[in-house]
Amino acid sequence: MTGRNSGATRRTPAENAQLALLLEVAGTPKPGNVDRRRDLEDLRFEHFLAGTVGAGKGLRRAEHGARVGIAFERAVAGMSRQSGGNTQFGCLLLLVPLVSAAARGDLTPDGLDRVVADTTVEDAVSFYRAFEHVDVAVRDPPAEMDDLDVRRGEAAAPTLRERGLTLSDVLALSTGDAAGGGMEEEARGETDGEPGAETEAGTRGIPDWNAVDWTTGFERPFAVAASIRDDTGPIGDRTARAFLEVLADRPDTLVATSHGPAVARDVSERAADVRGDLEAADALADALVEEGINPGTTADTVAAGLFVALERGLSV
Repeated sequence: MTGRNSGATRRTPAENAQLALLLEVAGTPKPGNVDRRRDLEDLRFEHFLAGTVGAGKGLRRAEHGARVGIAFERAVAGMSRQSGGNTQFGCLLLLVPLVSAAARGDLTPDGLDRVVADTTVEDAVSFYRAFEHVDVAVRDPPAEMDDLDVRRGEAAAPTLRERGLTLSDVLALSTGDAAGGGMEEEARGETDGEPGAETEAGTRGIPDWNAVDWTTGFERPFAVAASIRDDTGPIGDRTARAFLEVLADRPDTLVATSHGPAVARDVSERAADVRGDLEAADALADALVEEGINPGTTADTVAAGLFVALERGLSV
């Protein structure tokens, strides 16, 4: 069992998940991403606010014990009901199992392992169905895995059922760049960027970090939560510093998918150069927006970390 937020500010896990989404997009600067000071051409701050409201029904279903796949698909469907398109697909992929674990009173890496192990084939079908609600930037799968490309949506259901693949199985495959086209979103911009020339060789060194979290007890969100709680100052500043730390430590999956691994590694090096310096990061944020580089997977991790921090007592 883990401690919950208490007193007059006590919130349910679903409410904390929505608050985490709001705090994530309000943090600034987060280089390359929408924040409260920066919009992209077709994706604006208010789209994320509306997406957060829309995701609420699915998050509440997770809190009330619904299957993870169903809760996720419902959260994505609700999130999609705004004019900006895909805003928080990857965030929800992390938050739904976190909400499920928190509602069970077991928000721990072991508790998340149990949530993941409990997923079914029908959860996988619901996961694929979620891709029908929004455009999601993914890698092309190997030819032999074409029938498991997530862009097939519910059309992949017969293959999933025939092979007996649970949602846990699908995401485990994705950690090795082997299935589903990479399971990665274009959360901070809806361009359909193609992988760079070196992607075939290089992205194997830059995995789908969201899938990795699913298979490792969500270790990184717990680490991010600790850094946010240990930090001081306004939560928006803590969020921005956490974003820089994650981006500096891990080349972003979405950047690698859209621009190639060399660009992803270069962005991480640029983030490392300004980590902890929000004034310098502000200039980097403007530069990455101008270059059309969106580290959306990093934002997913930070949103998940904010949720864990809120559940563990971060005061707002």
